[in-house]
Amino acid sequence: MNPAVGGTVRLGFVSPRPLSPAYLQHAHDYLSARTDGLAIEELPVDGFFAATLTGTATGSFEGWREELISPATALLIDAALTSGELAERGPSLIVTDVDSTFITAEVIELLARRADREEEVAAITDRAMRGELDFAESLTERVATLKGLPVSVIDDVARDIELTPGADRLVELARERGSAFCLVSGGFTKVLDPLSERIGIDRWIANELEVDGEVLTGRTVGPIVDREAKARQVEAWAAEFGISLERTVCVGDGANDLAMLAVAGLGVAFQAKPIVREQADSTVSFNRLDAVGALVGWA
Repeated sequence: MNPAVGGTVRLGFVSPRPLSPAYLQHAHDYLSARTDGLAIEELPVDGFFAATLTGTATGSFEGWREELISPATALLIDAALTSGELAERGPSLIVTDVDSTFITAEVIELLARRADREEEVAAITDRAMRGELDFAESLTERVATLKGLPVSVIDDVARDIELTPGADRLVELARERGSAFCLVSGGFTKVLDPLSERIGIDRWIANELEVDGEVLTGRTVGPIVDREAKARQVEAWAAEFGISLERTVCVGDGANDLAMLAVAGLGVAFQAKPIVREQADSTVSFNRLDAVGALVGWA
């Protein structure tokens, strides 16, 4: 990233513990040499700590990751550098993954528990999220373990779903600012539909489980929501809402989220697998989804 001279630059910080004064001074010194009008703001958040540094770019930011992100990581600080309209006006569209991101669990594993296949399915899920298995193939294999389960277990699982701490607050922050909030899931519509309607999500997509009578067949219906499908859907929603991808923030934890993180103006790895942390623009490494909002100055 090398922000255009004359454009706005924002460096956001979040951490589960008080921000290191020494690191904040280091970041301030780094940005002072490359911006005009630099201002620091401590954000009023509950349950974690956050601040931003904002200025107008006057010089090169080459090597900023080594200077800013690496030392922050060592201090348990997550940082994000944004520029242009995203830094100046914030995101107009936020899209997050669902399982282990917007909610605390993997729905396929909760369903597999009812079939006494949870450990087997969890092992496949982990390999897929690390990028060791093709997501579509792994999903087909995992869904096959659900064959014969009564459809009623889906409602049971839906009632057990817990939102990730701060998920509902992030939706509120987006709504307060007139930003759209969407969900993309490698999980299932029968669980995601009631959750999204209850919380007030603008758009969402997920996979459809096939049903025969009152039991699951162990198959899905229609195209699988995989890595490429997620990215295409983000682009489609941005076009639908008339929003530039530069003002889009995407959040995910697994390898099947990498494509959508790449198309966004800011891609955030949330408590993510190593392959995702390495490739994403930024990270949130602790269990507060509203920290994503604080990274872009929302509080």
